[in-house]
Amino acid sequence: MIKFFLIALVMALIPVRLSASEPASQEYLNKETRCVAEAIYFEARNQDTLGQIAVAIVIRNRMKDYRWPSSACAVVKEGHYWKGNPIRHKCQFSYWCDGKHEKPLEQEAWHKALYIAQEVIQDRISVDFLDRATHYHSLAVNPSWSKKYRLCAVIGDHIFYDHGS
Repeated sequence: MIKFFLIALVMALIPVRLSASEPASQEYLNKETRCVAEAIYFEARNQDTLGQIAVAIVIRNRMKDYRWPSSACAVVKEGHYWKGNPIRHKCQFSYWCDGKHEKPLEQEAWHKALYIAQEVIQDRISVDFLDRATHYHSLAVNPSWSKKYRLCAVIGDHIFYDHGS
């Protein structure tokens, strides 16, 4: 209960914009929501709510940028493939090609990821300092590409970057 209160308090202090958007088809939303929720679940379920929202925002920002695919599933599954299968450790989102079976087992975390994914994909959640974030990585790694981009935020154990223009 205290943890939930602290998360709610922190979220209240962060500049988050909620807005209405045009409704998309339910089939499209279900597929897109699931892809974003998988990324949240497998990449950031150990993070707080803001960290999970930030991962979803990176996906949404890429969808809106001409340099990446326009669908969440295409963004999440982007990488190098061999004979139709993702090459291990050669994907934009590491969980997609880590060789592990991707099945959400923690129901509470999965439902939270689904909720966050749906809200972010439908543009009902936005965080000002992540408006241009298109990249992130764990504090445990130091990828060479990180030096090319502007730091947006450190949230939990992830660092978020702006791709520049």
